Amino acid sequence: MAGLGWSTELIRIAPIAEVEPQAVELLLDRAFGTDRHERTAYRIRQGMPALPRLSFAALEGDKLVGTIQCWPILFDGDDGRDVPMVMVGPVAVEPARQRDGIGRDLMLCALNAAVATGDAGALMLIGDPEYYGRFFGFTADRTAGWRVPGPVEGRRLLALGDRVPDGAGMLGPRMPAVA
Repeated sequence: MAGLGWSTELIRIAPIAEVEPQAVELLLDRAFGTDRHERTAYRIRQGMPALPRLSFAALEGDKLVGTIQCWPILFDGDDGRDVPMVMVGPVAVEPARQRDGIGRDLMLCALNAAVATGDAGALMLIGDPEYYGRFFGFTADRTAGWRVPGPVEGRRLLALGDRVPDGAGMLGPRMPAVA
């Protein structure tokens, strides 16, 4: 049934390592624009590699149609408490395929992987609270005191997990421990 805007090809979710990094970057440019590196989310995770165990690609045949990446970050509490966290996203979907459920499937895959690997205790993202709250349980209940290295609407700073800090502090990259 050509021309109806859908494909009979199934979407396969695979580790992002199966995809060329340049293909991921080009998809992110199409989904978010080439100025995306200036966004606050990029500043929070600056210099950190994505976590391969929580980052996935959506493939239709051999074509990349979506990605999700998760990043190690740190909540540096004003009270001296450091809380390792995982920043979820970006969730990028080929613009012509948005609203096909690919982003939802990628989110579910990353969240399930976070549970399986023990990384689900302190997750955060910047996103639409109506969507991420309704479908995945993210809230801004404990994020009011958080600071980030750039502008963000407070209602879009969302978290999920039983180890999410609820005090004042700064979010930034989580540097690896020095031996």
